[in-house]
Amino acid sequence: MASALWLGACGQSPARALNVDAGQGGSTAGTAGTAGAATSQPQAGVPGTGGAGSAGAPGGSVNASAGTDASAGTDASAGANAGGASPLSSLGKCSLPSGAKLSDLETAYAKWKADLVTSDGAGGFLRVRRPNSGTVNSSNSEGTAYGMELAVYMSDQALFDALWQYEQLHLGQNGLMEWEIGPDGSTTGSGAASDGDEDMALALVMADKKWGGAGSLKQTYQSYATQLINLIWQHEVDPARGYVLAPGDQFGGGAVVNISYFAPGSYRVFGKFTGKTSDWERVVESSYTVLAATLNAANMNASNGLVPAWSTPEGVPMAPTGSDHPTYHQLDSCRTPFRIAQDYCWFEEPRALDYLSKIGSFYTNIQAANIVEGYNLDGSVFPGSSLHLAAFIGGAGVGAMAVPALATLRNDSYGLLAAWGPLLGGSQYYNESWSVLSLLMMTGRFIEPTSL
Repeated sequence: MASALWLGACGQSPARALNVDAGQGGSTAGTAGTAGAATSQPQAGVPGTGGAGSAGAPGGSVNASAGTDASAGTDASAGANAGGASPLSSLGKCSLPSGAKLSDLETAYAKWKADLVTSDGAGGFLRVRRPNSGTVNSSNSEGTAYGMELAVYMSDQALFDALWQYEQLHLGQNGLMEWEIGPDGSTTGSGAASDGDEDMALALVMADKKWGGAGSLKQTYQSYATQLINLIWQHEVDPARGYVLAPGDQFGGGAVVNISYFAPGSYRVFGKFTGKTSDWERVVESSYTVLAATLNAANMNASNGLVPAWSTPEGVPMAPTGSDHPTYHQLDSCRTPFRIAQDYCWFEEPRALDYLSKIGSFYTNIQAANIVEGYNLDGSVFPGSSLHLAAFIGGAGVGAMAVPALATLRNDSYGLLAAWGPLLGGSQYYNESWSVLSLLMMTGRFIEPTSL
């Protein structure tokens, strides 16, 4: 497996490629965090080293490496200028915001890690905690997946391995992670969530392409990725309903779906990685079929792209049986443009571009600084919504990368995300995670793994 990852793999010429493995062209690998009390407090960075907080020894502290000399596990010196600006202008067919800087990403990653990664209650490994949402200080499969994606793309192998080892401690009846784990390690939410599972699988594919081998794990990254992809197919894809992605393994199939879980770009990756392209293309097709079905005259959202949070595959807003989950366009559904943009940036899917043009035009009319955390499907503000949150701004900005006419939305969204503080109301874990994930896309680093 290749030991170096080149951003030029996504349509960039070799002259503009950027090696993101620490140790190539300047920075050296980050050192392990100092052992000690279970805490996630930042420590001073070591000048000239990467890692920005490679995980400490199990049971020890997390070195979030807040020092400005650390490069967050990325080789910002290879191909980047002295100010930390990205040498790229695009990610495939998607344009980066003007002024996108790797230093913004590195700063955000270091803060995310210092705030949220802890060894406390992680069974000797590391986990991403939720300080003020769900069961307080719990972890969930979604957050574990976000952490794995961030760790692998930021060259933080120690953190990546520790998060996956934590995941392996909390498997449910089908071999998939239980969706919520309490701060003491007990299961507080049983059943798997398919968005967390698919994001973990994507991260494992990237780990195989980036590092190869097994790192500190019992099996290789390739083996774990293949196993997880196959479990998703077996337990979270519903062939009876056109191979739609179900919300998890305990929902009885896809009678009701969460559209923000749909990640067609990831499904193409899974097909290529496992050699089961035709199978996963069925899930790609079902995702776009359902997405189109939800945008209709009855929902009053045919032209604005505001998908419901929960829906039947036929496009009728509906919460899962026995739940009170909201169906308006909220902090679940705001992730949809991010996931659809990945499919366009990576694979140039024309249906993705059509969708992103719709929702991007809606956000442009509002302007990035005025986007709030909830909308009725007709585009009116959901009563009580007033927070400007990173999850919404990130989705809007990443989606705008696909559409040349949306440059202002793209640039303004990036500026808000890079400023960090104003967009962190509500769930700290959720909005910090989406700040960094969005900056990962908007600096051109979140590349398609099988292109390597």
